[in-house]
Amino acid sequence: MRAENVVKRFGEREALRGVSFEAAAGDRVAVIGPNGAGKTTLLSILAGISKLDEGAVSSTSGEVGWVPQQAALYRRLTVEENLLLFARLEGHEDPRASAAEMLELTGLRERRGEIVARLSGGNQQRINIAIGLLSRPAVLLLDEPSVGLDPRQRSRLWEFVSALADRGTTVIFSTHDIQEAERYGGRLLVLADGEALFDGPPVKLREAVRREAPEAADRDFETAFVAYLHHRGH
Repeated sequence: MRAENVVKRFGEREALRGVSFEAAAGDRVAVIGPNGAGKTTLLSILAGISKLDEGAVSSTSGEVGWVPQQAALYRRLTVEENLLLFARLEGHEDPRASAAEMLELTGLRERRGEIVARLSGGNQQRINIAIGLLSRPAVLLLDEPSVGLDPRQRSRLWEFVSALADRGTTVIFSTHDIQEAERYGGRLLVLADGEALFDGPPVKLREAVRREAPEAADRDFETAFVAYLHHRGH
């Protein structure tokens, strides 16, 4: 997937200012930055949900799956009924086979008959991701997927997402959690006020933080990162 000089305006405000990056098969790209940085706006443009004002987005490897922060689930239906419904809405030739494949892939087969409203937040997020995977996308976009999950649910979620990347799915996710981004993102894309400040591996971001905010180099990474943003004028 490639984004070239993406610009998005809301009235006179530029939410994205010429953002460019590229992600290959199997990449795990974490999009990080403060509130209002443009993270969700960028992901929604990559997903085709929002239109850009300038620039271009392309995905030569196939379909793009979109998993918003709020789970788009029918809580009174079972896990399997949700997957069947979305498979039919997407026009699958064999919705039952597609639903069964997603149940197996996401480890939800044992919960297929359970009402969604009774499941944990972690399992509901896995269903949300399963729906995003129904189109068998080459690129999976996740908007803050671990929000509201406890540490065990978060660990299971990232184990599953990392396995998808290991099988060749390009994973691009947004997060406010710097430690989470560093742990699960092979690359970090730092946005602030709509600008792309950094694109590279976590170790290179640490080097940039130490170089540009040396007074915070000995502090925890999150504090040092905030100092880095300040030095960059954000």
